[in-house]
Amino acid sequence: MLRTIGLDITAFSFLNAADEVKYQTNFNRYSNSVRYSQPKHQIKDIINIFNQSFASSYNTRLISGDDEPIYLPACAQVPYHRIIFAHGYYASALHEIAHWCVAGPERRLKEDYGYWYAADGRNESQQAKFEQVEVKPQALEWILSSAADFKFNVSCDNLNGCFEPDRQAFKNKVLVQVKQTIKAGLSSRMQTLVNELSEFYQVPSPLCLTRFY
Repeated sequence: MLRTIGLDITAFSFLNAADEVKYQTNFNRYSNSVRYSQPKHQIKDIINIFNQSFASSYNTRLISGDDEPIYLPACAQVPYHRIIFAHGYYASALHEIAHWCVAGPERRLKEDYGYWYAADGRNESQQAKFEQVEVKPQALEWILSSAADFKFNVSCDNLNGCFEPDRQAFKNKVLVQVKQTIKAGLSSRMQTLVNELSEFYQVPSPLCLTRFY
C-alpha cells in the first residue's frame, strides 16, 4: 500500500494493472515535486537547533511570534526566558538570536535586554543612534546567516522615516564588525550556534571571510 502526503492509492479503483502503474508513476512524481519544493530554511529547524542547544543550559527558548519581536525574561507565569521573533520569519529568528548573543547575563534578566529602541519613523539623529547599536547584532546575524547558508540583508529598519538612510555605508560598518568578530574569536554561544547550523545545513568553512561581501 502506498501512502504519500496523506493520500492512499488503495482508495482508488483502476480498470487494469497498467492504469494502476501509470497512476503510481505520476503520483510519485507529484509527491516528489512537493517534497523537494519545500523551502530549505524551515522555522521548525532553527527553533529545534536553538532550543536543543540552550533550553537547558540557559533556560531560554526560541519562539515564533505573531507580532513584533521581543525578549521576555522568565517570570512567575513562564519559568523560562523567551526569544520571540516576528511573524515566523527565518531572518527575524536569526536577528533576535544575534541580539541574545550580544546581551550579557544582567541584560538577559530585562525585557528586551533593557536596550534603547526608537520605532520606525526615526529622524537622522535617531537613525544614527539606531545604527550604532545595531552594528554588532547585525554582524552576528550575518555570521549566523553564513553558517545557515541563508542570504543576509542588512536592515536600516526605517521605512517610514523622513529621509533615506545610507544602506551601503551601514553595511560597510557591519562588514568591518564581522571581520573584527571573527578575528577576535566567537563567544561560546555564537560558536555553538555556528557549529550546529553549519553541520545541519552542511556548510563548510562558514567563517571564511570570502563568504562576506
